[in-house]
Amino acid sequence: MNIKLLVISKTDISYIQQGMEEYCKRLKHYVNFEVDVIPALKDQKGASPNEIKEREALLLLKKLQGADRIVLLDEHGKEHTSVGFSQYLQKQMNAGVRNLVFVVGGAFGFAPSVYAAAHDKISLSQMTFNHQMVRLFFIEQLYRAFTILHNEPYHNE
Repeated sequence: MNIKLLVISKTDISYIQQGMEEYCKRLKHYVNFEVDVIPALKDQKGASPNEIKEREALLLLKKLQGADRIVLLDEHGKEHTSVGFSQYLQKQMNAGVRNLVFVVGGAFGFAPSVYAAAHDKISLSQMTFNHQMVRLFFIEQLYRAFTILHNEPYHNE
């Protein structure tokens, strides 16, 4: 299986970038994983949140393939425990999903067209995190899920 994290705008906070790099390196042991960054929109001055979401949607949807299983990281999505998330991943693998794409939206979330293209929505928490921190939290949870699936001692329960 290939797993991709598709995000809007680069991470400019060094400690988040370092954490992401560390967990990406660890994940390579388990799965083909990549982070695909869509550059931030230019000329946002005066644009409404809906206009920004629509412009971001065009960029996001261009990156998606017909065979991709699309999962939005969204505050209204289903919450999982770490073990539950590992079981979700196992179900995707058992179903023969080849490309699993997790998507982090911009500051205003997703346009309706992105919701329509998605197969699932997952929430990392009932709390709101900025879109840069979500990347690190998600990648760590992805790593944790694979250690759970391989019965390795990273996760304590």
